[in-house]
This record gives sequence, structure tokens and C-alpha cells, in this order.
Amino acid sequence: MGIFQNSMAQFSQLFESKTLRLDYYHCGNADSEKFFFSGLKQEPFWAGSKTHLLDNNGFGTYRVEVRSVDNNALLYSHGFCTLFSEWQATPEAKGTARCFPESVKMPFPLKKVIVSIASRNKKGIFEKKFEQMVDPKSYFINMERENLAAFDIVNSGDPAVKVDIVLLSEGYTEDQQEVFKADCQTFADEFFTYAPYTQNKNKFNIRGVWASSKQAAPDIPGDSIWNDTRLNSSYYTFDSERYLMVTDYQKVCDMAGNAPYDYIYILANTEKYGGGAIYNFYGISAAHHLNETGKIYIHEFGHLFAGLADEYEGGVDYSDFYPLDVEPWEPNLTTLVSFDKKWKNMLPPGTSIPTSKIEANNKKIGVYEGGGYLSKGIYRPWINCMMNNMHTIDVFCPVCSKSIQNIIDFNCK
Repeated sequence: MGIFQNSMAQFSQLFESKTLRLDYYHCGNADSEKFFFSGLKQEPFWAGSKTHLLDNNGFGTYRVEVRSVDNNALLYSHGFCTLFSEWQATPEAKGTARCFPESVKMPFPLKKVIVSIASRNKKGIFEKKFEQMVDPKSYFINMERENLAAFDIVNSGDPAVKVDIVLLSEGYTEDQQEVFKADCQTFADEFFTYAPYTQNKNKFNIRGVWASSKQAAPDIPGDSIWNDTRLNSSYYTFDSERYLMVTDYQKVCDMAGNAPYDYIYILANTEKYGGGAIYNFYGISAAHHLNETGKIYIHEFGHLFAGLADEYEGGVDYSDFYPLDVEPWEPNLTTLVSFDKKWKNMLPPGTSIPTSKIEANNKKIGVYEGGGYLSKGIYRPWINCMMNNMHTIDVFCPVCSKSIQNIIDFNCK
């Protein structure tokens, strides 16, 4: 208790319990990237831990750091991924440059700080790409906020020691508020039927934020369907029919800021199969799929929350997404470059590396070839898992479960 109290006291000496958001544009092509400062914005809540301010798990393609101007002390850090980094691996990025609106968030500093963003290079090493001095007393920090209705679905206590999920409405028309509220309850009901979330329900808060759209359902460009929705979500992201995403992350944050949150999940008012999620960024999926709404939630939340990678082969046209001479940072994939840092210590004695699929069953941890959209050179822990083929299985492998539990514990201390 003494250490906890000291950490809380340290937080109050450095930060206010609200959020400072730094908006920027992330621009480039397949081989280059630049960050262009856009502005600063204040959000009224800080839901993150007040004791775990430094992110030491090594996850994410990017890393934001907040340092004191006075002595360069590291005050806060956070790993994350973006839609831009996925786009860089697409064929379009080889011949086209684009910009994506993005944001990084931090507890609101009491004194001037330096905010920097580092990006992993092709060898997996972080390189600083952006730096900005921030004066928390600047009158240019935008305090405008659209006041949107927020409501509790699951309330387990103080946001500082809980995992806080905010659910956003997308593609619900003005007369569908009660439909959205029912969908939020469905999300919570489904969410806690899957381990390890089931046994950790008292560590989560789930809230909804309501905003109507002029028209119902996301865009479907392949079917020439274009709807005027609050967040302008769209299928066919990167020309993948089932990839449903929102390109303007700042708009997402504007809506989410009406409630305390650690993680943003968007409920799309549609039956069409699809969705997507990016680590420490946001998740989105169909709220009314006929058969697998809950499974889609859980699969996508695995990406968002624990940095879990897709374990299936094929399905996307990403080139060099996982270089085979670099160990992926995702906890459930390995190229065997640094397997000692992955699940090697969880393998049963005598397990062959790699592990033959002939001897496999869905309860044996091994090192099975195929994953991360590739069939060769990359390996996963189980033959099947919720991060592989969720249509045929409804459990996480022990490696994914352990990673999820670690992130829950990190958020709740």
C-alpha cells in the first residue's frame, strides 16, 4: 500500500487527472514517413493508471515518450500502432503518398514537457521521428468539446485501477439510441463469456457514448453504398472487402473523450461481416452479424488490447508485413530469431522446434508454422486459437491468454 500511495503522490506532482492530446498528421509512402504537428487538445478525463506510467512491455510499432524539459526525465511512455503503418505494407503505398490524422494521449502535465514519437525501423529498432515541446499553460490548447451522452454499462470502480472500455455508436440514426444501448449491453454480455475476461469482470468498466448519424450503416464502396455517418467508417479499407475501419482517428478521439477510457471500440450498425482493430488505437466491428457478433468482438479486441497478431495464413495483400529476419513484437508469433523471449518456457519438455502439425492437437503448445498472413517462416503457439480461425474455436491459446492477463494486471495497478 505504501508503494501505491507514493506512486499516486508522484503522479499528482507531475500531472493533472485529465488528458492532453497531441494531434498530428502521419504522412508518407511505403518507404518513408513524416509527422506534422496539428494541435493540442484537452480531454476532461484520465482513465489510465496513475502508478504504471512507463510502458515496458515492448509492444507496438510506435512509442510516445513524455520527458521533463527541466532534466529530461522520462515521465510517461506508451506503445501503439496505427492504420498508417498497415497501409505502408499495401501495394497502393508503393506508388502513392497519403496522410492520416492521428493523435497521441498522455496525462495532462503540470510543467513543460517534450513529447516525442519513435517508429520501428525494418530491423525492429525504434528511431525517433517527431519531437514537440508542449507548454501545458498555453492558451492554444483547444478545450472545445461536443457534449455527447455517456452512460455506464459495467461500473466496477475507479477508472485509475480498472480497464476502461468506451463503446462508440457508428451508423445509428437519431431514432436508434435504444438500439445502440442494447448493442452495448450485448457487447458486455458477450465479452465476459470468454476467458480470461470472464474471471476478470470486476476489473473492467464499460461505458457507451451516443452520437447519431444522418444515415444508417457504414460505406460499402464495392457495392456503391455511401452513407453519411458520424465517423465515416467504411468497408473495403485497403481494398479488403471485410476490413471495416475509420481513417480519421482524431474524430474518433473527439467522440470518445466524453467518457473516461483506456480503449476505444466502435459498434457499427450493420449485419455485414467485418471489422478491424489496431493495438492501443481503436477497434470496430459489425454489431448485428447474424452468427458471430461476439466472436468478432473478442478477436478484434485481442488486437486492440493485448497486441495479439492474426495467426491465419493469407487473407490480406500485405508485402513484408513480418520480415522473417526480425522477431515480431507481437507475443503470439515468432520467426525464431529471438524465440527465447516468447513462449519457449511454456513448451512441454521434449517439444520439437518447429513442431510437426501431424502430432498436434488443440491443447498442445508448440511452434507451428504459419501465421501473420504467411505460410512459411513464421510460427504460432497452437494449431487453432481465437486469433486464427475463430469460426471453429472459441478459446484463446495459453500464450494469448497469458498476454491478455498481463495487460489486465498492468492497467489495474
